Amino acid sequence: MALEVTQILLNAQSVDGSVRKHAEESLKQFQEQNLSGFLLSLSGELASDEKPVDSRKLAGLILKNALDAKEQHRKYELIQRWLSLDVGVKTQIKTCLLQTLASPVPEARSTASQVIAKVAGIELPQKQWPELIGSLLSNIHQVPVHVKQATLETLGYLCEEVSPDAVEQDQVNKILTAVVQGMNSSEASNDVRLAATRSLYNALGFAQANFTNDMERDYIMRVVCEATLSQEVKIRQAAFECLVSISSSYYDKLAPYIQDIFNITAKAVREDEEPVALQAIEFWSSICDEEIDVLEEYGGDFTTAVSDIPCFYFIKQALPALVPMLLETLLKQEEDQDQDEGAWNLAMAGGTCLGLVARTVGNDIVPLVMPFIEENITKPDWRQREGATYAFGSILEGPSPNQLTPLVNVALNFMLTALTKDPNNHVKDTTAWTLGRIFEFLHGSTMETPIITPANCQQIITVLLQSMKDAPNVAEKACGALYFLAQGFEDVGPSSPLTPFFQEIVQSLLTVTHREDAGESRLRTAAYETLNEVVRCSTDETVPMVLQLVPVIMMELHQTLEEQKLSSDEREKQNELQGLLCGCLQVIIQKLGASDATRYAFMQYADQIMNQFLRVFACRSATVHEEAMLAIGALAYATGPDFAKYMPDFYKYLEMGLQNFEEYQVCAVTVGVVGDICRALEEKVLPWCDGIMTQLLKDLSSNQLHRSVKPPIFSCFGDISLAIGENFEKYLMYAMPMLQSAAELSSHTSGADDEMIEYTNLLRNGILEAYSGIFQGFKNSPKTQLLIPYAPHILQFLDLIYMEKDMDEVVMKTAIGVLGDLADTLGSNAGSLIQQSLSSKDFLNECLSSDDHLIKESAEWAKLAISRAISV
Repeated sequence: MALEVTQILLNAQSVDGSVRKHAEESLKQFQEQNLSGFLLSLSGELASDEKPVDSRKLAGLILKNALDAKEQHRKYELIQRWLSLDVGVKTQIKTCLLQTLASPVPEARSTASQVIAKVAGIELPQKQWPELIGSLLSNIHQVPVHVKQATLETLGYLCEEVSPDAVEQDQVNKILTAVVQGMNSSEASNDVRLAATRSLYNALGFAQANFTNDMERDYIMRVVCEATLSQEVKIRQAAFECLVSISSSYYDKLAPYIQDIFNITAKAVREDEEPVALQAIEFWSSICDEEIDVLEEYGGDFTTAVSDIPCFYFIKQALPALVPMLLETLLKQEEDQDQDEGAWNLAMAGGTCLGLVARTVGNDIVPLVMPFIEENITKPDWRQREGATYAFGSILEGPSPNQLTPLVNVALNFMLTALTKDPNNHVKDTTAWTLGRIFEFLHGSTMETPIITPANCQQIITVLLQSMKDAPNVAEKACGALYFLAQGFEDVGPSSPLTPFFQEIVQSLLTVTHREDAGESRLRTAAYETLNEVVRCSTDETVPMVLQLVPVIMMELHQTLEEQKLSSDEREKQNELQGLLCGCLQVIIQKLGASDATRYAFMQYADQIMNQFLRVFACRSATVHEEAMLAIGALAYATGPDFAKYMPDFYKYLEMGLQNFEEYQVCAVTVGVVGDICRALEEKVLPWCDGIMTQLLKDLSSNQLHRSVKPPIFSCFGDISLAIGENFEKYLMYAMPMLQSAAELSSHTSGADDEMIEYTNLLRNGILEAYSGIFQGFKNSPKTQLLIPYAPHILQFLDLIYMEKDMDEVVMKTAIGVLGDLADTLGSNAGSLIQQSLSSKDFLNECLSSDDHLIKESAEWAKLAISRAISV
């Protein structure tokens, strides 16, 4: 097979489709019939210097994909499969991989590095392959430079794959020593220095202990700072990437080095090539992120004693030098940056960093930036006008409105003129963006002095609508500004300053969606998003006009459904448009469904809308399904019990959504819609419950479904029980054990990271909402005694989450509610159980004295229910 494998691997890369397909099938067959032989021949192929580069690279890639996958459940299967292989086979494969690191062919070495790291990621946590790190470190002293380079690259990948607790500190020290020595300026080979610098980036997560030791930390920092001065641009860039990583991982250890780092970064920003300069700016953006986090968490007035991480105010200290450096970058724009969606250059990075600095230091930035703006805003060179506008837009979030409002009042007129009259596209783009930022941060019901007044409102709207006819990038920013303008009037009361312009605004936005070039710069999407916001924030005065929108948007959706014979590119655009139109209908339905008078007027369209949604489901596209599902949820809410007539046609799509494990967002949204339908139909949902419950139970027991969908499924049990009451009886024997095992699972979370704690809270909340819905559904029914056997377990669960002390406010409110529901529904049957429970009393008292009025309210109700249950 050896000779054949080479040929098959080459054929699998052939330009001829049928040759390629045949080769892929042969590889698949070989893998299924004899996995050990298959993996051995691939590792042999990769290790052999006689073989062609292309077959070796593909062999390594297939090996790598046999060890890892993006989907969690698939990854788990592959890990188990590797662990169950014969030890002798694995040893041979690993020998081949290590041998490949000495190959003169760079592609083979690099591929082998990645595969070794994947194997290490599986085996080291299992305490297997203990000799790996030792044998890699012994390679470092090899004479051939390429072996050293490949080994350092492997150590880097290894640190990326393996979690730090799987490696002994003694080995960590040796890895760091080897990597830092490889970075040293005394190292003759640039390839080795680059591999070492990139490896350090991945190894920093392992260096906790080393960063607490002054001497070791000084040495690492010195070597990294020296590497930023290397002759080789890639090494300089990698060294700055290390500094960025250090700034977030070891912020609290930076004080002794910050002055030197400022000098190095300032020099790089002013003089170095763009990839290096961008990383140098990123360092300061990262420091801002750290300080914003600390200041937000502890308010501006915290003492070091309260906070785990003190704030060192590095940004505040660096301001006088940092701000001028960032302002210089704003003048280094690229000619076509606004046309390219993924553009990222020095000016954009500098403006982003300036915005973060403003959020970090607040008012202190204003006097440092205003002279730059005043000096450049009217200059003949577009770069100066655009840079000044960008600077102004960047500092609008952070400083206090009192500080900014007077400046904005002076600037607003100037900006509106620039948006219509400036000859340069860039300047107009940034001006429209800045107006959007003014409306986002300085306009709304909470502001003391309004910046939008009866005197300027009309001019602002006229200018924005005019700009929507401009080039796509300018029009997209003008839509964004209008979005925030509308949002600021959300809580304005019965009459909105936008009402006189409502018809004109809606018409202009619809015109934008039909522009030939609306596909550029996200323009069509922005126009629909703005239309949705204008509708959402509108008042009762404009309801008749919102109603007139319904047939217009329905007609648009109808047209997209009629288009046949589309190329795949056109089909994608059509799907996107259908998604936008469904999203728009959802907002309109929510608006019109919110009050009885408007709901009645809207009902004339409900049948047609539902028909169109059903046609949308018949098309195959996940994004559209998600949007259409959300819109159907809104329709169910608006139509109430009348929604029952749509269920026979809609049910199969509901079931499809619940079965959609692959696009789990669709599944999650569908679960939410089941809740909407239960609330709308109440007991009329009963005929569909068997099918829905069966599917929900399947979803819960599947290991393929993304975990984020599981908490809402539990809440959904509660919705179903509330809707069908004691008819939920037949599902108890399935639902309750599921809830119990999930409750047990959610209790073992000590030592979990923030993400896990957040998920645990979501899971607990879902479980508690289920219990709450079930108790409330059975209330006053003769069948309540069916719930008595479950009460001890539920009380135990409440004890447990109370003892663990890591619940958030949402869980606390739901938990105390469940305690009340239990007492309320079971009455005297619950009284004695509650009295015996370990922590009910403490938990109740804690909630009664809560600052959160919702928790307090729930607790007062629970107290009443418990006292009734106990006194019976």
